[in-house]
Amino acid sequence: MTKQADIFINRELSWIKFNQRVLLTGMEKEYKILDKVKFFSIFSNNLDEFFMVRVASLKAQVEAGITKKSIDGLTPKEQLEKINKEVKNLTTLQENFVNSELNNELKKEGIILKKYKDLSENQKNWCDNFFTSSIFPLLTPLVVDPAHPFPFISNLSLNLAALIKDRDDSKNQFVRIKIPTKNINRFIQIPNEIIDSKEEISHIFISVEDLIGNNINTLFNGMECINYSFFRVTRDADLELKELEADDLLLAVEQSLQKRRLGGDVVRLEVESDIPDNILKLLIESISIQEEYIYSCKSFLGLDDLSQLTKINRDDLKENLLIGKTHRQLKNLGSHSNKNINSIFKLLRKEDILLHHPYDLFKTSVEEFINRAADDPLVMAIKITLYRVSNDSPIIEALMRAAENGKEIMTLVELKARFDEDNNIQWAKQLEQAGIHVVYGIIGFKTHTKIALIVRKEKGRLRNYFHIGTGNYNSNTSRFYTDLGLLSTDPEIATDLLELFNYLSGFSKQKHFQKLLVSPSSMREKFIFLIKREIKNAEEGKKAEIIAKMNSLVDPEIIKLLYLASDAGVKINLIIRGICCLYPQRKKLSENIKVISIIGHFLEHSRIFWFCNNDDHEVYIGSADWMKRNLDRRIEAIAPIEDLKLKSQLYELLQKYINDDYFSWKMKEDGSYEKYSLDSAVNRSQMDLIQK
Repeated sequence: MTKQADIFINRELSWIKFNQRVLLTGMEKEYKILDKVKFFSIFSNNLDEFFMVRVASLKAQVEAGITKKSIDGLTPKEQLEKINKEVKNLTTLQENFVNSELNNELKKEGIILKKYKDLSENQKNWCDNFFTSSIFPLLTPLVVDPAHPFPFISNLSLNLAALIKDRDDSKNQFVRIKIPTKNINRFIQIPNEIIDSKEEISHIFISVEDLIGNNINTLFNGMECINYSFFRVTRDADLELKELEADDLLLAVEQSLQKRRLGGDVVRLEVESDIPDNILKLLIESISIQEEYIYSCKSFLGLDDLSQLTKINRDDLKENLLIGKTHRQLKNLGSHSNKNINSIFKLLRKEDILLHHPYDLFKTSVEEFINRAADDPLVMAIKITLYRVSNDSPIIEALMRAAENGKEIMTLVELKARFDEDNNIQWAKQLEQAGIHVVYGIIGFKTHTKIALIVRKEKGRLRNYFHIGTGNYNSNTSRFYTDLGLLSTDPEIATDLLELFNYLSGFSKQKHFQKLLVSPSSMREKFIFLIKREIKNAEEGKKAEIIAKMNSLVDPEIIKLLYLASDAGVKINLIIRGICCLYPQRKKLSENIKVISIIGHFLEHSRIFWFCNNDDHEVYIGSADWMKRNLDRRIEAIAPIEDLKLKSQLYELLQKYINDDYFSWKMKEDGSYEKYSLDSAVNRSQMDLIQK
């Protein structure tokens, strides 16, 4: 009898493998030093979110006595045991590298993270003065005694725990101080003019906690600090939202966010490896945490703060990622502020445009599309979905301007976009104040689709223009995420989008669409049909092949179908950046399936689905992964690419990824990954696309 673990990989353990690839990428010698620092920061930030959401969920299940098994047959308790073991191994690997190789490489480039005890007298004097003037007033020591209970420790905050002794009393007191890392840089740069060295050093830093620790006695006049150590907690940050009981969804999300700020249960305690036993014991008792969730660290706590170093103004130490050009078909449009220029709408009436960010500038394509619509007197209406937007969003500014110009504007703002809820609430309020019709989608579903529709009056009739993308309408992430977008006037897709927007605003129960694949109504059914058709073609001796690029592959039904397709002889190439619960190239299971993961300077975020169909290719792009949540619990839209020229472009792009031997990790039949030798690499997909 086949075990579940023989056909499915655990989702959480697969995610850990992904984050391991991020970490190992930062350890590769070919990368510039500040790019390595970036990868280490991303690794740590990823882990924080993983604990706040995934580990927190499993921990809650264990505490509730839930024993339901994952697709690979593990109970929540068994998953947590494996997670803690794997993560502790990875964090140890990260710390060892940071403490040795990374520090040495930084030092060679004149960037030194120094300990207070290693500073010169001049440097110590400067640091002490900085502490007195800029840090001391921000600190609030909180004592723990019968009159003062153990203070609340906020999520991801860095804290100092100390034992203080009154010189007139033999009793020790426990004191906690929150380190103000939101108001002070985590790493404080010492001015070059007081660097006492003959070496050419341009950047010396000391951590804010090290400076505070070495000035701790100034906080306790008449008392003595016996010992101190630093710690950090991670809390459950997943929102518990009872939408069906909420009369006002925006208010419900605001209240849930307030509960998150107050903090959920602690799911991880990070402490220094040399923390005194008496302080550790007190922390464990006060926070109520089991030993397996305690992480002992030999490096800085919260290594995501290393991202500060990437802002050092040394272009020679990092890859220039501020790339991108105006799409060749859009070069002659000029700025939307110039009214005597060619119209983007005139161009789209002639041909569709396929965008690939960040190589095609988001600013001169998608943002320009919305800006033109905002200022064009013939545009009657704009409809758009907003999942994650930047804090200074040019698109929201354009929507507000469009409303001022008298156009009908409808925006769907997804209030439940994880960790962007607060930002989206503020945007929703501003949009409503600007007179824009704001909706929050369908109860019980997240709206994850990325769609924009422009309605324009031309010669007495209305014509629809639209954008369908794989990524958010976010000008910041568009520079670092690879995403695709389609600009078109296809009347059938436009009609589908009108129906979808009406569905999102509650004015339609449309479940059948002409061309769009929409979840949760038709997408799963269509993907199943497309895979089964390849199986049928293979069985009939026709050409059969599937190429799919996505963030994650988790859905058991899709995975089983892919196994059947492989067994039927369908050639399958999967380009999956993150979680993959499928085993590739296993005998009598997946011999015709190959899986690679691209980890590079840009976050691979585009989704492409290519079906050979006996050389009558069908190709789709959109916002959904092959995950149960995307196919069943989210509003998603996948659009067909029907223009032969654009189909060809996407096929060439997929081949470029498949042939990559620099950024690519090959998944082996046991679920592990191996990297090609970078010394012999020829095809560097991301760098080749920059130069294209």
